[in-house]
Amino acid sequence: MSSLGAERALRAELVEISHRLHRKGWVANHDGNLSVRTGAGRFLATPTAFSKATVEVDDILTVDGAGKVLAGKHRVFSEWNLHATCYARPDVMAVVHAHPQMATGFSISGARFLEKPFIAEAVVSLGPGIPTVPFAMPGAAAAAALAPFWAEHDAVLLGNHGVITVGADLEQAYLRMELVEHLANIAYFAHHTGGIKPLPESALAPLLEARKKAGLGPAARAPGNPAVLATANTPAPAPSAAGRPDAAALAQIIRDELTKALQK
Repeated sequence: MSSLGAERALRAELVEISHRLHRKGWVANHDGNLSVRTGAGRFLATPTAFSKATVEVDDILTVDGAGKVLAGKHRVFSEWNLHATCYARPDVMAVVHAHPQMATGFSISGARFLEKPFIAEAVVSLGPGIPTVPFAMPGAAAAAALAPFWAEHDAVLLGNHGVITVGADLEQAYLRMELVEHLANIAYFAHHTGGIKPLPESALAPLLEARKKAGLGPAARAPGNPAVLATANTPAPAPSAAGRPDAAALAQIIRDELTKALQK
């Protein structure tokens, strides 16, 4: 696929996932924002002041690392600095921010139900817990509050704000958002039906090793690893019309490594 065709496909995927977020009820009014890296210092992003139910391909913007609009007829969202903070990690190729109800409720109430993992599969997919970033005023303060959390985590709750997830592509970032909300719902019901019982500490090391073998998490991002550093200058992969075989292969790796970890 040509670079122009790949970018067109990414624009269409941004629109499709925007619509998906709205159908789920995870955004309302003009809430939420999405972006994807297309190459060195270039990103596609949803525009500000748009319902995610109505955004279309022609509304998608091209922006630089500072959020300056390079192409498009609208303004970029005011929370671009949060996305830029995420993209400081070179393996991050896509960012999704939304307000799924249960997880966002935890970010508001201060419930830390997701900080200790309680389902093995989630450790492989997301790491050793989902932290809550302390509330900070929008702008530079919010970006500064978020920055320390990205070395270890692919999903966080933003205090009194919502959820932000990252991924190797848009689908992975979206699926991580879906998993965060799924875990939040499970935690809520567990809390009210006997309490949340975290996984034993002894289970975490083999599960995190399985995460590493699946190519996920900080342990898989060795400093100076050329394969990781190259992603900063590599366009995000276009969505596959054949059912995203790369994502399917990654899911199988996770299942295989998880099985091995639990058998030890």
